[in-house]
Amino acid sequence: MRNISSVLGRLAKSVSVGLVLFFAVTMAHAQDVKEGETLFKSKCTTCHSVTRNMVGPALAGMSERHSEEWLISWIHNSQAMIASGDEAAVQLFNDWNKLVMTSFTDLSDDQIKSIIAYVDAEEAKAAAGPAEGTGAGAAGAQSSDANTLMILGLLAIVVLAVIVIVVLNRVIRTLEKVIAGNQAAIEAAQAENEEYEENRFGKFARAFVRNKKLVGFAVLMLVALLGVWGWNTMWNVGVHTGYQPVQPIKFSHQIHAGVNQIECQYCHGGAFKSKNASIPSANVCMNCHNTVTAADHYDGETSPEIAKIYKALDYDPATREYGNNPKPIEWVRIHNLPDFAYFNHSQHVSVAGVECQTCHGPIETMEEVYQYSPLTMKWCVDCHKTTEVNTNNEYYDQLIEAHEKLKKGEKMTAAMIGGLECGKCHY
Repeated sequence: MRNISSVLGRLAKSVSVGLVLFFAVTMAHAQDVKEGETLFKSKCTTCHSVTRNMVGPALAGMSERHSEEWLISWIHNSQAMIASGDEAAVQLFNDWNKLVMTSFTDLSDDQIKSIIAYVDAEEAKAAAGPAEGTGAGAAGAQSSDANTLMILGLLAIVVLAVIVIVVLNRVIRTLEKVIAGNQAAIEAAQAENEEYEENRFGKFARAFVRNKKLVGFAVLMLVALLGVWGWNTMWNVGVHTGYQPVQPIKFSHQIHAGVNQIECQYCHGGAFKSKNASIPSANVCMNCHNTVTAADHYDGETSPEIAKIYKALDYDPATREYGNNPKPIEWVRIHNLPDFAYFNHSQHVSVAGVECQTCHGPIETMEEVYQYSPLTMKWCVDCHKTTEVNTNNEYYDQLIEAHEKLKKGEKMTAAMIGGLECGKCHY
């Protein structure tokens, strides 16, 4: 008996150790794949996808085409392998138009192995996808048992429903008797209450009409309220604060100007040197989106909004070539001054050093742009009254009076040097 017990004990211990090792290996592999996914999305998705060609080739099957040691060396420094004359490296370089792959010397061998494990796992998922549902025939063989159970369940539900209906009918009859008994009392109470309300309102109306002072005061208040409402309505005619139209492309200033901190003048170069800030052409967008496709947020596919830019330019990201049928992007204008008002961006941005946010608000936080300021004459005049002149500018060198006031230590505002003149803003 002791021998049997000891054998069973050792067997149980061996099984436990085996299970622990199995789960440890499984968890380690899962961890490698998870780490590989993180590294792949941060390092590789700009140029590569697992299942389709992008800037670089699809990575599916790379473990079969090359050894793990070769892949590690290639990812660390592809140009070094090409320079050494490695046939596979040179062939791959030539097949892909001699595009130079970024060297990832900062990645360890284990991190690269994790990336390879992730690619293999994604490849297996893609291969298994179409095969799903092949067990439909086996499932169909068991459908008769399931149908029998469904029929029995439906019969049980029908019986239960009949019982519930019978009980509800008895409850309804009882409630109808109670309601019928109290209906007369309820109707009498309602009639009495309506008569009381009519009498009270009639007395109030008669008393109000007889009091001429009260009637006059009410009329005066009504006229005042209508006047205030009319004034506010007319004052805000043509003021479009908060106007936020739907644009043909969902361009996010929060991502570009906020997260990526791209300067406003990179896209709106006209604001620095001309009257109009200008809308950037789609070619400016392609300076970045030639390679940036946001595929890591769309399961390896190009962002739908970036795809709209490609469509407008008739650009094929697979061949990286432009077609002959480009179409303009029809942006909807948001900030629009009257024709008789003159505003020069360069005068404010270059000469005065006014920040874009002064007029356009916190543009770097806007997911969709809206009109932040009222852009009325009063709003402009108030700004000119309080804004101090930036005298460290050649524009003001010829203003003799301004220099004299500066020598005396006096402060100047835009209003003091003609900022309130009609011709400054109106043709």
